[in-house]
Amino acid sequence: MLRRSLLSLIIPVSILFGSTASSAENRLALVIGQSAYKSVPALPNPANDAKAVSQMLTDAGFTVTSASDLSQDEMRTRISDFAGEVAAKGADTVALVFYAGHGLQIDGENYLIPVDIDPKREADIPIQAVRLNDILNTLTSVPSRMRILLLDACRNNPFPELSKTAGHGLAIVDAKVGAPGTFVSFSTSPGAEAEDGSGANSPYAAALLAIAKEPGLPIEDTFKRVRLAVNKVTDGRQTPWDSSSLTEDFRFTAVEATPSAATSSPPTTPSPAAIPAPAAPKRTVEDWKRELRGKPVEAANELIVIDGTDEAYEAFVALYSGTPRGLQAREWLDRHRRMVAWNNAVLANTAAAYRAFLVLYPDSDLTATARKLIERLRYRPDAMAAATNVALAAPTCPCNGTSPQLKKADSATKKRVDRDPPPRSRKKRYVDDGEVVVVRPPPPAVVYAPVGPPVGVGIGYGHFGGGYGRYGGGFRGGRY
Repeated sequence: MLRRSLLSLIIPVSILFGSTASSAENRLALVIGQSAYKSVPALPNPANDAKAVSQMLTDAGFTVTSASDLSQDEMRTRISDFAGEVAAKGADTVALVFYAGHGLQIDGENYLIPVDIDPKREADIPIQAVRLNDILNTLTSVPSRMRILLLDACRNNPFPELSKTAGHGLAIVDAKVGAPGTFVSFSTSPGAEAEDGSGANSPYAAALLAIAKEPGLPIEDTFKRVRLAVNKVTDGRQTPWDSSSLTEDFRFTAVEATPSAATSSPPTTPSPAAIPAPAAPKRTVEDWKRELRGKPVEAANELIVIDGTDEAYEAFVALYSGTPRGLQAREWLDRHRRMVAWNNAVLANTAAAYRAFLVLYPDSDLTATARKLIERLRYRPDAMAAATNVALAAPTCPCNGTSPQLKKADSATKKRVDRDPPPRSRKKRYVDDGEVVVVRPPPPAVVYAPVGPPVGVGIGYGHFGGGYGRYGGGFRGGRY
């Protein structure tokens, strides 16, 4: 009886601890709040946001490193140290970075702004700030299970002179372009600006703090609800945006265990909560029109904000064009399509791509940047001409049959030998012992045609293959 009683206690406990261990993972977070800017007015909320998010993540099982009011060197050091911590924990690590503060886009690149920045011109930003793609590339350079980047960084441009030439808000970051297992969330849509908020926290941070605590909520559903909450509290002025290449499920807060679950028999297959739901078929504009038709405008608006696709917004605009929400949806749709077109031009990084963008959007906040990049590309070497010069400057040796100079000299030599063959008597002679000795004439002299000096071709290598940004996250336009 005693043995049976002990077994009845041990089995449920082993089930409970076994399920916990199977879902256990290393969780590391770096939380940065930038409030005390020196050359521009301070931001009230990032420090509060960072403190509250740090506590939320600690409650969710993260080991959190908090930092505030960092200079450029300090930001880079913190990111590097954090990547080292992730590497030390191993490949089963979830790495999360939360940033609250100023952010800008320059030439299609996003930059996070240190508190010691003091730019005099647009060209100072890449030198004095921290490139977002460098942070992503640093995180993807070490083995980890997934990377989560949360950016409450789209506040208004604090530098009035730069706002005349730089685009508004932040540029698109497509997580699917880089390494899989990445989730990026912005506090507002690309090309738009976020609000700092009038309360203790920004609208984005406040929504995240409330919704991430809900147990068992997958990360995609978490940020759909964050998107809707921020849209509501700002009366449609701000709508968060995210991009994901996750291949596994993630929840900030696990499902709470119940006594009945602990004493029940172990499941033979993984529970649905542990498996990412398959992606639903993408709905067309007509599908969305049928879904939205007849619904009150606010109810329909909630559906499209949660969905966040162009098709949903286009259907809403068609059905509710005369309402304030319809005008907001039209503005969101136009801006999103413009930012997608801009992202495509930046990825191509050719004069033709930027000209095509200007044909579609001749009078946008990105017009000046597109024209500047077209002018800059005039000085980029022609890739075809460089390849031709490399071929002409190839080493000319007897084993290289592709050299035009060698072919010419070799052809001339063969013709000369054919016209003047050596006498037959010099080819062989007989000796007394019957052996035949073959005597060959000396090889003809080969005259090599002179060639010019080698033409050097610079080849830039990206920091991390398959990374983010142009050229795989490597050098770009002579700078990082």
